[in-house]
This record gives sequence, structure tokens and C-alpha cells, in this order.
Amino acid sequence: MRRLSRVLGWIVGVIVVVVAGLALSIPLDALIGAGRVEALTNTVIPGPAGPIRAFVAEPTTPGPHPAVIMIHEWWGLRPDIIEKATALAADGYVVIAPDTFRGASTTWIPRAIYQVSTTPPEQVQADLDAVFAWLTARPDVLADRIAVMGFCYGGRTSLLYTLHNPAVAATGIFYGMADVAPEALRQIRGPVLGIFGGADASIPLSEVEQLERNLTAAGVDTRFTVFPGQPHAFVGGMEAINAGGAPGEAWQLLRAFLTEALHGQPSSSRRLSERFAQTQPITFFGALHHRFVCGW
Repeated sequence: MRRLSRVLGWIVGVIVVVVAGLALSIPLDALIGAGRVEALTNTVIPGPAGPIRAFVAEPTTPGPHPAVIMIHEWWGLRPDIIEKATALAADGYVVIAPDTFRGASTTWIPRAIYQVSTTPPEQVQADLDAVFAWLTARPDVLADRIAVMGFCYGGRTSLLYTLHNPAVAATGIFYGMADVAPEALRQIRGPVLGIFGGADASIPLSEVEQLERNLTAAGVDTRFTVFPGQPHAFVGGMEAINAGGAPGEAWQLLRAFLTEALHGQPSSSRRLSERFAQTQPITFFGALHHRFVCGW
């Protein structure tokens, strides 16, 4: 009995140390990463609760242009988002990548969870309202042709913001998910692009299918593609996109989608024939990710 108590005591002690270490790692990572967002941004927008930092990429051709709001993953604003915003601006869009975590950016999962779980949805919506209004006030932006898109947390946030602001002209969801009442989807006015991985260990394909069915039933122009064998967050930076494969094809689908939705030109985008391939089992970390990114 004494030996069992000793073993249990050691187990409890280890758990306490691990939990305390994880808790302390969050402010430590914030201290180490101070200034990351400031170094990546080039614009400050007045917001309802203080300034909103953002990166803005502009076309080299004369305007006015359509615009795209690009929302980062749960990590916060990072260099790969800046790369993608810059690349998309070359297609003739004013692209803005706002910092929705108010200066927080990380590569550490515990802090990413902390960022998502402690950022109020109402704050994010209000900040995006300010970004949207800032875009519509620019003389080089076509105010009725503003799309919102994002990756992971940003994909989910894009869908929720479109429900919040019916003036959004088009929505791009890269492996993001939200539990939305089907009837609420009827207020979406523009088309919706969905890009998902068939081997995503955090988003069950049954949820992807359900969201697609609900959007279609609501009369929304819906373009969903599942890439067989691809994990969550398979569209990385521009180096991976330019290398081709699934990341490159997903990026081309986005470009074709925006060309049609915002430039009013016919699209040659296609869907993959193998749409809802068998996904790998949802893992523990996948379920954790789903809980904090999709249950927010």
C-alpha cells in the first residue's frame, strides 16, 4: 500500500510539474517573441479598442482594385501569411493581413491555444469591422468587392465574419470549421470556397460534408474541394506553393475563385474527382486543435 501511495505521489508530482511548466511557458514565449508582429506589419488602423496592426500589399497597376482580407492561423501573424498576401496582391488585389491577436504571435502550441481561447470573438469581429471600413474608405479599393479568407483559425473566422457582415463579396475557407445553424447561412450573399485535407487529423470529413450540404441548401454558391492524403494546414508558404503538388493546386483554386468572384471573369477552376476520401483517425492533438479552433 505504501509503495502504491509513493507511486501515485510521484505521478501527481510529475503532472503538477508538467502543468506548471506549460503555464509558465506561455508568458516566457510572449517575452521571447515580443515585437514579432511589429516587425511584420506596415500599417496601423484605428480600432474600437485601440490600434490594429496589419500588413498591406498593393498591386503595381492603377486602381481601383478589389480587396482581400487574409486572416492568419491560430499561431498569429507570421512570415508565411505576409508571403501569401504579397503574392496575391500581384493578381490585382489590395490585400490586408490584420493581426487579430493584438500583438501575439507564436510557434508554441500551448500559447497558440491560449491566444485563441482568450481572444473574445466579439473583439475579433469589431476589429475586422474596422479593417473592412478602412478598406471601403480607400479610393483605390472597390468597396463592393471585398473578400475575406483565412487559414485554420482564419478560415473559421472568415466564415463567422461573413455571417456577421453580409457585405462580404466572397469567402475563402482553408481547413477551418464552425458550428453554424443552417438557417444562418442564408444571409451569405457571395460564393464560398472551401479547401480541406483528406487526411486532416483535426477536422472530420463528416463535418466538411455537413457544412457543404448546409451551404448548398441555403442557396450559397459553394465550391468545396478535399485533397486526398493531405493533412491539416497543408498549404504553407510560397516556397511550398510554388513547388506545386496539392499546395500549388489549392492556391490556383483560390486564384481562380477570386478572379471569378471579384474580377467578374470566368473561372477555369475544377474540383477533384475524389472528393471525400477516407480520413485518418482524429488524433489527441487533432481533437485538442479542433476544440480550441473550432469550438471557439
